[in-house]
Amino acid sequence: MSGCDAGGNKNTVGADAWVTSEAMSIVVDVNRVSDTNQDDNIYERIKKAAQDGDIERLYKLVAEDPYVLKHFERVPFCETPLHIAAEKGQTHFVMELMNLKPSLALKLNASGFSPMHLALQNNHIRTVRGFIAMDSSLVSIKGRGRITPLHHVARSGDAELLGEFLCSCPSSIDDLTTKCETAFHIAVKNHWIEACKVLLGWIKRADREEVLDWKDEDGNTVLHIAALTNQPEVMKLLRGSLKAEAKNLDATSSLFHSAKERLVSSTTTTLAKYLSTKPSFIEKWSSVFGLTNLNKTRHTSLNSNDSRSVILVVAILIVTATYQANLSPPGGFWQEDSKQGDRDDHLAGQMTMTFKEAIFFYIPNGIAFFLSPICDHDSHSWTPHVEGSLWFHSSSRNC
Repeated sequence: MSGCDAGGNKNTVGADAWVTSEAMSIVVDVNRVSDTNQDDNIYERIKKAAQDGDIERLYKLVAEDPYVLKHFERVPFCETPLHIAAEKGQTHFVMELMNLKPSLALKLNASGFSPMHLALQNNHIRTVRGFIAMDSSLVSIKGRGRITPLHHVARSGDAELLGEFLCSCPSSIDDLTTKCETAFHIAVKNHWIEACKVLLGWIKRADREEVLDWKDEDGNTVLHIAALTNQPEVMKLLRGSLKAEAKNLDATSSLFHSAKERLVSSTTTTLAKYLSTKPSFIEKWSSVFGLTNLNKTRHTSLNSNDSRSVILVVAILIVTATYQANLSPPGGFWQEDSKQGDRDDHLAGQMTMTFKEAIFFYIPNGIAFFLSPICDHDSHSWTPHVEGSLWFHSSSRNC
């Protein structure tokens, strides 16, 4: 009897312990769920505070959980409270939140946009200026397609904001989209004449005219685009600011006068058709002196100007020698008039060479004089008009 009682007591004790363990597990699970719900709740509450622009509630939530903002920093791409506040135009909340966590301004959401991009998209100019006041480098932050706020403003045509962006972050003019477009390319493509004036004025004052010669993925400078889209006012603006000899990837020279006629009459050929034709005289001459890019390998720099520099020096020497020979021909000039009984009848200042000798001297000398600069020019510009060929990209700026 006592043995059974003892056994029964043991079983009862074991059952009680199991029930207690289960109860504790349930309590732990409930607490864990409660903590999770509380975390989810605080993130939702801070997003609601951002939407309402409630700064007091923001600081209460930060006091409740000092790590609440760090949660958004850990997630690679997410919608942060700063995104929400920027999208709603809550300027003071944006500046307060940037003061607490500046890194949130660099975060991109799942669509590839920063808080400043969202403020621009929703036309919250005051909020945009708040971002610049806190961190001017945000003008260069890259979003989807590597589009920066400067590119966005160039596309929308806001000339005032464009000037503010350029003055706040001068280096933003160097930013390129995935299509290798500068802010100037975008402004011209969207026909914003005022934006073009602002950009050109800033570029001239900042001494950055080289930006005007940069090319997009199609090899077009801003002048090429203005000519192709028939924008004479933009072309007039750019007069004197670009190199007249600038070529795009299609080797089309976009000059100011009769641009439309050139675009209509310019012939285009494919690379295969071009390579099927016989090399021209200039191409053969360029190949002899190593001026063609077709024989360049990936181990040879396409930007090497050594051969062209040698040709340029030789051409200058030829021009100098032939010009000097024209001024001082062989034998010189007679110093006085001929006298009676002299074999040759001449006047002072005439050449000592006979007429036949002068012809044999001046014709080759003149040909050499006039051909030297032409050959040097052609060595730099013999590249043909080939559609779809990308070996010309060596002369364009890398994007």
